[in-house]
Amino acid sequence: MTNVPTELRYTAEHEWVSVVDDSTIRFGITDYAQGALGDIVFVSLPGLNAVISKGQTCGEVESTKSVSDIYAPVSGTVIARNEGIETAPEMLNSDPYVKGWIADVRVAGSANEAVAGLLDSAAYLAIISA
Repeated sequence: MTNVPTELRYTAEHEWVSVVDDSTIRFGITDYAQGALGDIVFVSLPGLNAVISKGQTCGEVESTKSVSDIYAPVSGTVIARNEGIETAPEMLNSDPYVKGWIADVRVAGSANEAVAGLLDSAAYLAIISA
């Protein structure tokens, strides 16, 4: 069974999002995504201070099966990146929601407003179960 924590928000492209504080979100790829990819061997993270746009490619994940783009779940500026997954990309497989986070993004307005349009866990489960 795929792990889909209820406290997170999701994109149809299989990224998860959590609100860190009033103006910051953290994101990564979902348990479903890492399962579909298989053993992850390389991660290309967005650059520190990079301005990313919702829905646009901001990195990629390479597995033994394929290479997949990482899409920005919100627009904003990358203020932190999980450099640990560059040297240990398997953390995306073993712990996608905690140790396998990808980046923190400062949004222009409220973080809660930035994630309001994303999928809740039930809607995401409906997508991956279809």
